[in-house]
Amino acid sequence: MAKSKREQRERRKSHIRKNVYGTAEKPRVFVFKSNRYFYAGIADDDKNVVVKSFMAKKNSDDIIAMAKKFAKEAGKYESVVFDRSGYKYHGLVKTFVEELRKQKVKI
Repeated sequence: MAKSKREQRERRKSHIRKNVYGTAEKPRVFVFKSNRYFYAGIADDDKNVVVKSFMAKKNSDDIIAMAKKFAKEAGKYESVVFDRSGYKYHGLVKTFVEELRKQKVKI
């Protein structure tokens, strides 16, 4: 039986999360896409806490503006690990990460 898109993404996400782990020194940057919004956050998996989260409408201009604000918060850390949460690395996810890299966030 064919699995839904959501089930397929959750399967990919679980495989990614086996290897991607955030600490206090090197937190995990995660993303989530809903039908209207794009969410991103910084997580410390040692303490199981989301340090900071941001939200933007799902268009490139808003995501680039959000990435600039996000970079200021992520700039406190020497480097971060990126968790694409089962999404393909293209489109809005790619736009977000590339803008973070332009803002000198080491991923």
